[in-house]
Amino acid sequence: MSFRGKRKDGEGLASDENEDHAPPNKVSKISSAVDSDDSDDVVVCEISKNRRVSVRNWNGKIWVDIREFYVKDGKQLPGKKGISLSLDQV
Repeated sequence: MSFRGKRKDGEGLASDENEDHAPPNKVSKISSAVDSDDSDDVVVCEISKNRRVSVRNWNGKIWVDIREFYVKDGKQLPGKKGISLSLDQV
């Protein structure tokens, strides 16, 4: 039987990566050139070749985005496999 909906018990989490792994490969901080306010800062961590975690402030809330990326025409673009969570949901 197929299960669709919210999972509360941790089923379906990626088990191919251990929690004891080395620190993230890449961390960068992107900020708006026009506005030097901290509300526009974005922190991006690359957790594998095609997966990234980003933390950003959007509409007055802090969001954590975990997403897979793909390469098209030499650019890395976000795929539809991923999730955005507010701090309440994390």
